[in-house]
Amino acid sequence: MLRLSFTPLLVLVLGASLGAAFPHNILRKSCSLSKYQFLVPHELKAVLEMKEQFNTMLPSDRRCNSRLFHRKWNTAELSVPDRVMLVEAELNLTTAMPGLPANSRFAETHQRPLAFLTQAREDMRHCMPAPSHQPSGKLRHWLQKLQMAKKTEPAGCLEASAILHVFQVLSDLRCAALREQCT
Repeated sequence: MLRLSFTPLLVLVLGASLGAAFPHNILRKSCSLSKYQFLVPHELKAVLEMKEQFNTMLPSDRRCNSRLFHRKWNTAELSVPDRVMLVEAELNLTTAMPGLPANSRFAETHQRPLAFLTQAREDMRHCMPAPSHQPSGKLRHWLQKLQMAKKTEPAGCLEASAILHVFQVLSDLRCAALREQCT
């Protein structure tokens, strides 16, 4: 009789100790970013067309201080949970900014890339690390810089930064999707 009641207790203790042995800040199991490992050529072409058209619309005298995408570190240096947090923040910025131009031709050009980036952002939300995950110092500093830029930079500068660096965002997305060392 004692053996039967002791067995479930032993299973509970072993289960709890094994659960504690594994990190809790791993990505969620419902996370699937594999479709972003190799981006579809027509999606890349649509993003390129959006970027090129935006370049032609930029005023030559635009003064922007934001250098959000100029980092002294590479995405590959981050842990996988940090990469996911970085890409989620980049996608939030990138999908928020292209809605600003009033130019109807640009609005047509950016619909497809915006839909693609919005879908990537939604997929990324399923991959966020556990709330207990603390970002590395590099990422924490960049996230603070992003928040400060959102408060101090003109919307046009944030928009320009997001669109002009959209391929870096796609590269970071690919890196996060790989879940291993990337270049």
